[in-house]
Amino acid sequence: MPSFSGKFYYNLDEKGRLMIPSSFREIITSHYGPRLYLTNAPFDRCLNLYPQEEWQRLLDKVRTLPKSYEEVRFFMRRVIASAIECELDRQGRLLIPAPYREDAGIDGEVVVVGVVDRIEIWARPEWDKVVDPSKINIQTAMERLAGLGI
Repeated sequence: MPSFSGKFYYNLDEKGRLMIPSSFREIITSHYGPRLYLTNAPFDRCLNLYPQEEWQRLLDKVRTLPKSYEEVRFFMRRVIASAIECELDRQGRLLIPAPYREDAGIDGEVVVVGVVDRIEIWARPEWDKVVDPSKINIQTAMERLAGLGI
C-alpha cells in the first residue's frame, strides 16, 4: 500500500475549497475508494483527512481501547465525534466546512502534508510553528527516535 508523503502549499478559494495534490489524489483513486473522512487532529491545531479504509482501521483500534481512560474519551470526542464523510470534487478539491476551518485556524495559505496513512491540513503559520526545530530538544528527540529504530 503506498503512503502519503510530501508537503504542498495552496490557498483556499473563496468557498473554502482546497486543492488536494495530484500525487495524493492518485493514491486515493488507485488504492482507496472515493469516500474520505475529515476530522480534527487530536492534539495539534490542524485537520486530518483519511481515506475510508484508513479511517476504518483507526475506528477498529479505538473500539478496543478502555473507555474508562480520560485520554481515550478525549480522543473519541475530539477526533471521532468531529469526523465528517466527504469526497473530492471533479477538480480534486476538498470543501472544508467553516467550523473546521475555524477549529484549525485555516483562512488563507494552507500546507497539505502527507503522513503515511492520512493527509494533514495546516494553516501556514501554525505549520511553521510546529516544524521549527528550536521548539524541541533536538538531543532528546534524536535519542527517542533512535530508540524506536529511526
